[in-house]
Amino acid sequence: MTTTPSPEPGDHLRSPLLSPAVKSAGEPEPQKMCIDDMLQKYCGEFGPWQLRHFVLTSLAWALEAFHTMVMIFADREPDWRCVEAAGCEAVAKTVCGLEPGSWEWTGGPGSSTVAQWGLVCGDKYKVGLVQALFFGGCMIGAGTFGHLSDSFLGRKGSLTIVCILNAIFGCLTALSPNYTTYVLLRLLTGFSTGGVGLCAFVLATEPVGPTRRGAAGMSTFYFFSTGIALLALIAYIFPTWRALYIASSIPSLLFLLLVLPFISESPRWYLVRGKVNEAMKLMKSIAKSNGNQLPGGVTLALDEESKSQNASNDEDPTSKNAVSGSLVDVVRSPITRIRLFLAVAINFLCSVVYYGLSLNVVNLGTNLYINVLLNAIAEMPAFTITAILLDKFGRKPLAIGTLWFSGLFCFVGSLVGNDVVGVWKVARMVCGVLGIFGMAGTYNLLFIYTAELFPTVVRNAALGCATQAAQMGAILAPFVVVLGGALPFAVFAVCGIVGGLHAFYLPETLNKPLYDTMAGMEDGEREDDALTSV
Repeated sequence: MTTTPSPEPGDHLRSPLLSPAVKSAGEPEPQKMCIDDMLQKYCGEFGPWQLRHFVLTSLAWALEAFHTMVMIFADREPDWRCVEAAGCEAVAKTVCGLEPGSWEWTGGPGSSTVAQWGLVCGDKYKVGLVQALFFGGCMIGAGTFGHLSDSFLGRKGSLTIVCILNAIFGCLTALSPNYTTYVLLRLLTGFSTGGVGLCAFVLATEPVGPTRRGAAGMSTFYFFSTGIALLALIAYIFPTWRALYIASSIPSLLFLLLVLPFISESPRWYLVRGKVNEAMKLMKSIAKSNGNQLPGGVTLALDEESKSQNASNDEDPTSKNAVSGSLVDVVRSPITRIRLFLAVAINFLCSVVYYGLSLNVVNLGTNLYINVLLNAIAEMPAFTITAILLDKFGRKPLAIGTLWFSGLFCFVGSLVGNDVVGVWKVARMVCGVLGIFGMAGTYNLLFIYTAELFPTVVRNAALGCATQAAQMGAILAPFVVVLGGALPFAVFAVCGIVGGLHAFYLPETLNKPLYDTMAGMEDGEREDDALTSV
């Protein structure tokens, strides 16, 4: 009499994804392939299908730019003028201390929230408060939708939800009767905005092959910068803050109606959720659109299963329980735990510098609309250069280089005093421009780098955690800028240099597989370690 051995813990992850089925005599075993291998061998890594899907999905980044950067225009302090013949400008540079009724806002009380509710002088802190709470909402939303997109909602489902919420909260913000309501609605808008770029990035890059994924991922930020540039034009056309919030929220509704129906769910999400038939149907569609064809004897499988063709012949690729993971799994594994800590630290430090240097633009005293437009355009060369160098030098050296590049020029900027004129003023401005140039490249790179550090089952959860850290940096940035003088540049320099030191401890992911499961990644790491030791 024989006994059936009891299953070992974790067998449900190591066992094949596919359920048993009866095979005909002599019927060959289907060739099991992971998604990366199938894209490279049969479907095409970045053909017409991926290009269309990538562009449509990445349009969501422009929506995130609208809802984030609208604060620059809506919460600005507008110009003012005296209404008395005495000329109060001669005795005051600000409205603080002037008699009520002796001055007025040039564009009227509806020109901005500052003018609407008198957020000046003793109440000026309220402007920074509402902006900080927006980023706080982004931090919560990134973690929430990062988990939901990895679980039952999926990438496309989560993107749909956040766009619906953005359209609703954005339009309601325009109807805010008072400051308290305004703060609440901006917090809710931040909550939904935190999931937009995260879901769009993963959904856009997961169907792309491994050798093209880096350049594709780096290109998503062009859409964000283009959104900022378009927002400057929208803000110029709609000068009042209420009209601006409606105008910047309508694109989210248009995206829902005109773009999302033509976007597909990620085949990787289908696979790890056990929906192999849906994943295979999508892979066939990708192959057909790219002018290729999938042979009949291949099927999708998770990483570890595709590597073990010696598995039981009784396994058939039709169905299996879904494989899922969470941040608990990330922390439990020594490999991903260290990666998560480093990714969180680097994203936090990078965000402090990026948003801090961006906020300094409003202090230049020039035309605000042109400033924002030029700032958006200035980031694009950084994206281009990093995208070109990404697959040549790798993720790790480029991350270290861009962080230290920004840190170096921020350090030089900190050596220039505050009360400067002429060439020294220009020198400090150049240091700020070069600092944000380097950090824009890092910010862009970190998305693709962080995504490649974690397997599919926890990728969005890990990305959400890193994005939360970046939002914490964004919350801190305005308070650093308030320090004034050379101190902000000094803080930004330290953040850039320390961030580069952290990147030294991350592994290189160039041309490495995009693993689906924790077990697959751990097996791959063991194989790499074995090859390295030989």
